[in-house]
Amino acid sequence: MRPLRALGLLSLGTVAGIAVSARAVRSAIPSRGDPESDEVALVAIFDGVNLKSRATSFRGGSMLSWLGGIAVDLRDAQLAEGAKLSLHSLLGGIAIRIPPGWRVESNLHALVGGVAIDVPEPDDPDAPRLVLDGLAVLGGIAVGTKPPGAS
Repeated sequence: MRPLRALGLLSLGTVAGIAVSARAVRSAIPSRGDPESDEVALVAIFDGVNLKSRATSFRGGSMLSWLGGIAVDLRDAQLAEGAKLSLHSLLGGIAIRIPPGWRVESNLHALVGGVAIDVPEPDDPDAPRLVLDGLAVLGGIAVGTKPPGAS
């Protein structure tokens, strides 16, 4: 019975530590970016962030999801050359929609989580290219295409 109690206390302490750390980070790192921003720094800790970008020269930025979720729609954005997104998800999720015709280069990794890149390779060798770097730990990152009229 003692080992079970010790495991329970250890688990409770771990969860409490993650929650306290997340709250501290939430107050220290603000989220910034709006529909017109060419560069974003989105942070979702204990909440969610929704962004439908209309940027005229989207360069990328960063996204951090920790016990929260981020949904970004880039279907109305124009991609700048050298665009790069740094994505990190811990016990949360990030979903990105891009328009058909963009090329995606993924350097994403998952640890007890998942990464799904559902983007067909464009025929155009000069198609806009978005580079993705990052990690999903006990969370997920998904990138996909849908026509602009689709939900």
